Amino acid sequence: MLLLIHGAPGAWWGYMNMLDDTVLQKKFHIVSVDRLGYGNSWLKRRRPISSIETQARCLLSVFELNHSSEPAIVLGRSYGAPIAAAMAAMQPEAVKQLIMISPVIDPEKEKFYWFSKYGRNRLIQLFLPREFNTATAEKYKHSEELRKMLPIWEKLTMPVVVIQGGNDWIGDPVNIEFAKSKIPSLRSQYITIPKAGHMLTFSHLDMIRQIILTTNKHRQKNISIDLAAGGVAR
Repeated sequence: MLLLIHGAPGAWWGYMNMLDDTVLQKKFHIVSVDRLGYGNSWLKRRRPISSIETQARCLLSVFELNHSSEPAIVLGRSYGAPIAAAMAAMQPEAVKQLIMISPVIDPEKEKFYWFSKYGRNRLIQLFLPREFNTATAEKYKHSEELRKMLPIWEKLTMPVVVIQGGNDWIGDPVNIEFAKSKIPSLRSQYITIPKAGHMLTFSHLDMIRQIILTTNKHRQKNISIDLAAGGVAR
């Protein structure tokens, strides 16, 4: 199974290019989900769910769809990255590899913009799609939720790949340094693409596909790859 977890806002169809990838289809059962409060997900209450732990726990049942002999590869991008990490920490036996793309995981580096505050206006919210209101609720609780996650990172002993764009204006590029300092896995890859932005699953799909296809090939100590330096591991 290849499990894809979207960011905020987002929906399962945000990974359509990966779902339609014929190379990945030949090797994986690809599952893309709608997180709580997005797409076709259903809530008993109207209030958005901003808890990373709750979002992660509600997705654990997806692992039951994995009928292969191998644990799943879990890929999360942006705000979906910490949720993917939380799932991997909760059920490490179900996860073969964790991949975090453009992760927003450092509680001290949450970015806010001039328009962010308007999304909290209740009058404006009446005219916005539910996904945008859920994303706003997540954003203003995200730093707090990431601090709650601090003890979780040390539980990630499976292979982990973190890919970050150097020109990412949504997630601070320093998030990759946070990952290096917190994740204990000795089979980790940290890849920086200096001129890339936030939407790496679109701009660098070929590279991400290759990483997925070569899962567990890297068994040495932590490596970091800077593509501006010719892709040399160090």
